[in-house]
Amino acid sequence: MIKVSDAFFIYSHNSLSIPMSEKVLKDIFDETVARHPLLAKAGDDIFSAFELLKRTFLNSNKLLVCGNGGSAADSEHIVAELMNRFAFKRALPESTKMTLRVQSGSSKIEEKLQPSLRAISLTSQTALTTAIANDLGAELIFAQQVMGYGDAGDVLLAISTSGNSENVINAIRTAKALNMKTIVLTGSEGGLMESMADVTIKVDASITSEIQELHLPVYHTLCRMLEETFFEKAY
Repeated sequence: MIKVSDAFFIYSHNSLSIPMSEKVLKDIFDETVARHPLLAKAGDDIFSAFELLKRTFLNSNKLLVCGNGGSAADSEHIVAELMNRFAFKRALPESTKMTLRVQSGSSKIEEKLQPSLRAISLTSQTALTTAIANDLGAELIFAQQVMGYGDAGDVLLAISTSGNSENVINAIRTAKALNMKTIVLTGSEGGLMESMADVTIKVDASITSEIQELHLPVYHTLCRMLEETFFEKAY
């Protein structure tokens, strides 16, 4: 399990060298706990999830996210934060800016586009999910997408307030078969999914609505840690 004190590294990419100290990460987590004290006991698992995601993106792999109902909305939310922006506008590497300027003939595109962390929500594609449900069964709507999108070294973030959602469990099984890593975000009971994942984050609540209220600050914390780690601010 990754402890706060282990979270120090330097990420170098596209001529950037960005130091990310343990204090910055701890401050982000402490700010979250100050607003949501029930998350204090999930700290080690949140940092473990961060470490796993950090390694994934450093290795040019991607994140797949799935869940049902409110957790489907959370899946979309997480992907939006990683693919677009979260707390600040991200600076494009100068080499990318120059290439875009040559291609576009102006500075409009490179002044607006931002670098991303690759993430896909498996809840998004209506035609695909309904085709899978019709042809294979609703219990495989996420598993079939993991089979199609997943590569060894990718991560599946599986969200379920009960930890027992059949279609999410099947996605985890498929991810493990493809040598992907898995993170589970669930409630205090854990469910069947708790023992299946590489990292399980259990929030201290057992009522669905209260679990969902705590899931949001968990993934916001992860998104903020990742954004601070991988990107420079654009001024």
